[in-house]
Amino acid sequence: MNIEQTVSTAVADLALGSTFTFDDLVGAIQDHRQRTLRIVELADLGDHDGICAVWLITESEDLVLHAHSDSVLHRQQFVLHEFAHMILGHGEDDECSTEDFLLPDIPARTRRRLLTRQDLDSHTEIAAEALADHLAAAIRGSVCGESRYLEIFG
Repeated sequence: MNIEQTVSTAVADLALGSTFTFDDLVGAIQDHRQRTLRIVELADLGDHDGICAVWLITESEDLVLHAHSDSVLHRQQFVLHEFAHMILGHGEDDECSTEDFLLPDIPARTRRRLLTRQDLDSHTEIAAEALADHLAAAIRGSVCGESRYLEIFG
């Protein structure tokens, strides 16, 4: 399946229509994954650290940690990229690997996602960024209303 088809299928599966709010998207992801989704900005994390955002899967929730940026759109893209990984089912494979020995305190799924982030040309990273772009366009196309979007992105 090519990336355009992957993105189109993922958007259709969300059943949100062509425009939606940030809150609608968060709700759809929580419904799809049957777990709470929490978004937290880490002031000490910056894109100069090489990680703009990370999705952590805990026992009880999905947690997206993102770096600060003075650009609202930049911060939004950090978070939407991680949402895209969730929607596309990336990082759900629990296979053990040699990293178990090297980084035993970090969950296997998180280790794999962090260690593969440097491969920005991979199919999964390109698909996640393409879906994040599509999600951003749909959110911008929605009618501005009461939303946690402003609470999170300013």
